[in-house]
Amino acid sequence: MQLTHGENQFERKTFPITLVCDHIYFQQNIGSLFRISEAFGVENIIFLGKDIPLTPRKINKTSRSTHLYVPHKIIEETSELVNYLQENNFEIIALEIASNSKPLREVNIPENQKIALLIGSEIDGISNELLEISHQIVHINMFGNNSSMNVVQAASIALYEFTS
Repeated sequence: MQLTHGENQFERKTFPITLVCDHIYFQQNIGSLFRISEAFGVENIIFLGKDIPLTPRKINKTSRSTHLYVPHKIIEETSELVNYLQENNFEIIALEIASNSKPLREVNIPENQKIALLIGSEIDGISNELLEISHQIVHINMFGNNSSMNVVQAASIALYEFTS
């Protein structure tokens, strides 16, 4: 028998993971990122960019109101984000297909270390400036003709790997 939301046996837990969204603007993706972040116990979301559309009316359908519970902030400038991540001693892990990326299953999650998971824009991916400061760059192995997937799907796979 299917359990209701109130009947499930899942342990409530928060992980020291900050999801960093590099110029993600599609509102359906933003709402879904809130929902998946809440589901995987993400501590915080940072949206990098100007004029990030955090209009609750438009993201509420996909976020299912989780935007009310997941702490988040906007940082407009890349240089400010770089300073924030470095000053706060994050292990910076970029989710991107790159010449020096390794399969996601080979990611090294340091114990007792805050993680910044960088995910890229729907069009351009993660900027080179952020890739350069990343401690690890990981990709999801794919076996079809397409060489990319939706940013929310990719983030979901990575967060599952990081939290399981």
